[in-house]
Amino acid sequence: MDLHSLLRELHKRNDSKIVLLVADGLGGLPMEPGGKTELETAHKPNLDALARRGSSGLMTMIKPGITPGSGPGHLAMFGYDPIRYQIGRGALEATGVGFALGPNDVAVRCNFCTLDAQGRITDRRAGRISSEESAPLAIRLRQIKIAGLEVFVEPVKEHRFVVVFRGEGLGDQVTDTDPQATGVPPLDPVGADPASQRTAEAAKEFIRQARQLLADQPHANGLTMRGFAKRPDMPTYEEVYGLRAAAIAVYPMYKGLAQLVGMKVVGSPSSLKEEIDVLEQVWNDFDFFFVHFKYTDSRGEDGNFEAKVRMIEEFDSIVPRVLALKPSVLAVTGDHSTPSKLASHSWHPVPVVIVADSCRPDGCQEFSESAACRGGLGHFEAIYLMPLLLAHAGRLEKFGA
Repeated sequence: MDLHSLLRELHKRNDSKIVLLVADGLGGLPMEPGGKTELETAHKPNLDALARRGSSGLMTMIKPGITPGSGPGHLAMFGYDPIRYQIGRGALEATGVGFALGPNDVAVRCNFCTLDAQGRITDRRAGRISSEESAPLAIRLRQIKIAGLEVFVEPVKEHRFVVVFRGEGLGDQVTDTDPQATGVPPLDPVGADPASQRTAEAAKEFIRQARQLLADQPHANGLTMRGFAKRPDMPTYEEVYGLRAAAIAVYPMYKGLAQLVGMKVVGSPSSLKEEIDVLEQVWNDFDFFFVHFKYTDSRGEDGNFEAKVRMIEEFDSIVPRVLALKPSVLAVTGDHSTPSKLASHSWHPVPVVIVADSCRPDGCQEFSESAACRGGLGHFEAIYLMPLLLAHAGRLEKFGA
């Protein structure tokens, strides 16, 4: 019996409310030996108070030494084995902007980028152009036609957009074109099998036409493609956990992931403050609330230690508003580590704190990586976070006689 089958048998309903606050890329590293991480540097009185009340620990998102993308990291937090349920970024982006993926669709997450005269990437994110600037460019790309296929282009946010290829016999095992470096040209997409090679050829043609349409742009004159994906078949939160679940997020990818596991995306917030406004508005309508904060991750990816510290402090500031709602269980964590020192995701475990009346206090005095090492939750795989939240909410029956 796998974990989901067990939880289907054990879950029970009650009036409890569970909140999962996620600071994307929360975990970090000291910039110098003996220094402090971003989380340890930040002034975060509210998160530290949670650590004193609750139980802390460290989560490994996938397996030791494996660096997770945001999709697998969130899936693991949601209790879905990310190795079994592999979801490409394209499906997440498309679902997140409300595109209904069909059985013959392959979705691709795209970034506008800046190319020099020799076609080499000088900025992988086109200077993080604003949504107001990028959306008209994405819409311009709807002019692209590919024989035998339907092509859909949807703006996402800032430098991101999504492309969906629709046609019989398309595969999604296609390599990314983003080389994850500057000073080199984008890679060619390559399919792992005949069906996927057909998709790769469509992608090449899309890129060729897009370069022509974007030639007049000073920054967004090129694009990269990542995460070719079909829609996966997954059980829902209602089926596995017996929860009416809501997702509150700004970025479409996280809305898409939440929808794929059966959460209802609520509100249209554009800031953390507005996310908590939405949480307050829908409090009586759901049992479980996933609230996502992006900018701890993006500042870490920028390699900006001080800016990530400021984002942690902003995240800390909304905790009292969440506590005022009196959740039965409050968990705070991240979907992976994004140390500013590395300017990228990393394999390092992520701190987590759970606060509930049923918690066993562990003596932790602050919310940090070093304190979590000594916490009562220990070190566990992220797929067990949901059983822990259900147990603390009194939503699991006893197993066995």
